Amino acid sequence: MTDPRDRPERKPPRKVSPAYLQRAAMSYLERYSSSAENLRRVLRRKVDKRCRLRGEDPAEFHELIDEVVAKSLRVGLIDDSRYAEARVATLRRRGGSARAIQAKLSAKGVDRTTIAAALEGEEGDEEQAARAFARRRKLGPFRPGERAPYRDKDLAAMARAGFRFDVARQVIEGERE
Repeated sequence: MTDPRDRPERKPPRKVSPAYLQRAAMSYLERYSSSAENLRRVLRRKVDKRCRLRGEDPAEFHELIDEVVAKSLRVGLIDDSRYAEARVATLRRRGGSARAIQAKLSAKGVDRTTIAAALEGEEGDEEQAARAFARRRKLGPFRPGERAPYRDKDLAAMARAGFRFDVARQVIEGERE
């Protein structure tokens, strides 16, 4: 058996180029919906990794990354407001609270005004989302068997998910639809 340290060294990857960054952006956007800032982060990680392997400074490629992101915005491949609206709709259907949705979109680099506009424009309200969350997690009226001993535990789960106390209590103490 050969020792893995004895194998020949791999040659370093090719130098980062505008074409490489454009291909990487297209490949990522074919699979995932993204905000502009999230695409920038993904491309920076790729550049950082490649530069680490080549022994180069990744800072010199940040301008190229910004150009690729700007081009993607111009062409319409990424649109933060469209991305935010789609994520809000998806997360609301799954039972996401406004606070949780805000946190997730902020983590993806969407600015507060865009998040606020997407939350205002969506159709589902907080109570519907709380019901969907309770149904998915089998809390309150969706709990099989006796539910009174689990009231506080269910309210705590709703609070951790970001729902206001009055909404959580209304759903947990309410009846199944």
